[in-house]
Amino acid sequence: QVHFEESRGGSVQPGGSPRLSCVLSGYSSSGNCMGWFRQAPGEGREGVAVVYTAGGSIWYGDSVQGRFTISEDNANNAVYLQMNNLKPEDTAMYYCAVDLAPCQVRWSRLDQVDYWGNGIKVTISS
Repeated sequence: QVHFEESRGGSVQPGGSPRLSCVLSGYSSSGNCMGWFRQAPGEGREGVAVVYTAGGSIWYGDSVQGRFTISEDNANNAVYLQMNNLKPEDTAMYYCAVDLAPCQVRWSRLDQVDYWGNGIKVTISS
């Protein structure tokens, strides 16, 4: 059984730079894709960033390119999302996600995901 240990969410001021973390147990990250989706209030779930743990290839969604950075720690089955220069439109529930090998280093469909975390609520507000 895969278990997700996710960091706490909260309220952040515009321009803030929080980091989300997700540590998995009951699972080996080797050769899989790990990353993040998000779902804003009243919107569908969209891919944010994904990393291929065996080769390091990375993909970012257009809305976060240049502001967010994904990283992973294979030894600890962990994935992180450094979010910089946050904007009000980044307010969303952020979901840690895993796509088992063979995986695609681009989050384009929800059915790519084999395991979902419970979600981290991030609110950008002054």
